[in-house]
Amino acid sequence: MADEDQHNLANMTAGGSAVTTYNYDEEEVFLCTKIDSNKFGDAVVPIFFYLIFTISLLGNGLILFLLLKFENIKTVTNLFILNLVISDLLFTVSLPFWAYYQTHDWIFGDGLCKVASSTFYIGFYSSILFLTMMTVDRYMAVVHAISAARTRKLMYVYLASAIIWAVSLLSTVPKLILYGTRSDLVYGTLCVETGYDKQTIQWWKMVGYCQQLLIFFLIPLLVILYCYTLIVVKLYRTKMNNKDKAVKLILIIVLAFFICWTPFNVVLFIEAQNLYHESQDDCNNTIDYVYFLCRNIAYFHCCVNPFFYTFVGTKFRHHLASLFGNWIRRGLRYRHPSLSSRTSEYSPQTIYE
Repeated sequence: MADEDQHNLANMTAGGSAVTTYNYDEEEVFLCTKIDSNKFGDAVVPIFFYLIFTISLLGNGLILFLLLKFENIKTVTNLFILNLVISDLLFTVSLPFWAYYQTHDWIFGDGLCKVASSTFYIGFYSSILFLTMMTVDRYMAVVHAISAARTRKLMYVYLASAIIWAVSLLSTVPKLILYGTRSDLVYGTLCVETGYDKQTIQWWKMVGYCQQLLIFFLIPLLVILYCYTLIVVKLYRTKMNNKDKAVKLILIIVLAFFICWTPFNVVLFIEAQNLYHESQDDCNNTIDYVYFLCRNIAYFHCCVNPFFYTFVGTKFRHHLASLFGNWIRRGLRYRHPSLSSRTSEYSPQTIYE
């Protein structure tokens, strides 16, 4: 039997639609067709994906511009922020492909199927790891300030960043290998896990669930809670309120990330349990509705970070004020040349005081 016939998944899309028929090595499993939940996903998912893509691209692009224009990029904090922005952008660029795929078949070819799925997970994995590393860095700077002054060098950032990108890439290798295109009589060309028998694909799915829940959620959550607990204790004991501003930005960003991603990880835990016990209520649409909603909330995190940078971080508020203030002054000078001498008296400081 041909490979595409051995692995016939009659209704699987990037949006997590229900599966009607599996055919692995001539072993067929008939499931329910979840028409209502699929229609809900088709109506909601593309709108959210395109919206998240637009907001994230503009927000992260703005942060990247401000970093390069106003900041010394070769500092520990700024290098970590730069890597986080790159992670969010990698996460973002694949969303239009999945938005289109939610309501159509895959038209972008086998190679782009692998690249789009891999890029998404590289961005996601590296984002959570960089958020965790930034928290550890803040912990070292506040709780162990003396030792941190000796160790927080550029080489430390380069090494940490290289390790994070390497771990993210290695964790994405199964996606790169398993994902590919396959023709289906009902749904056209699919971009799914394919080319292997049912047991192999299910085993790698379980590995993916455990990997995401443990390495990219629970462990970072514990590390972040530990670090920020000791930071708060340190600030409380020493009454050094000026350091509160140094950790405020990162704290809010991290909390926002976990608020967005926790519901989705709970859903993934339920799916892992169902896969492990091979018991799934396939005619129940509830889990599908919850999956679509929680996933949309989770993906929203990539366009939340830039707004926290802009409105919480003092430096970035000042940079924005300076940037837009300069544009306004240039516009005034262009339209009213007589105001040129007056507007030139203003400095960036007066704009945001």
